[in-house]
Amino acid sequence: MTNYALRPALESESAQIKALINLVEINSMGLDWKRFIVAVNDSGRVIGCGQIKPHGGDIQELASIGVLPEHRRQGIARAVIEMLLRESTRPLYLMCIAHNGPMYEKFGFKLIDVDDMPRYFRRIRKLFDVADVFRKSDEDLWIMKLE
Repeated sequence: MTNYALRPALESESAQIKALINLVEINSMGLDWKRFIVAVNDSGRVIGCGQIKPHGGDIQELASIGVLPEHRRQGIARAVIEMLLRESTRPLYLMCIAHNGPMYEKFGFKLIDVDDMPRYFRRIRKLFDVADVFRKSDEDLWIMKLE
């Protein structure tokens, strides 16, 4: 079990955050270190992270949840999510691949219909659907909301 501390990210950790996001292959758009919570091990290495990403108005997204592969299954992602949820306003949205949906349901997020999505998420959903024709993936993109 890894010892780690949760805290707001430092500017000096920006490169580590970007490297982690790229390693776990999640959306690397809109990475601003000032919005991140990080899990840092005893050596000061970022081993997990997440952010609340604003999309204008009162639309916010839980995003960029990632943990280094060698530190998974230790509750780090859960701890990052719980800290971000304590500090965020509602409603809060998120996007995830369908197989991750049940994990977010444990936090109270619910899958929403396209008609109930803010315009930003409807556009992303359409782009995903178009790209999926070429990717031929069996996975669906879920847009979820926490009230």
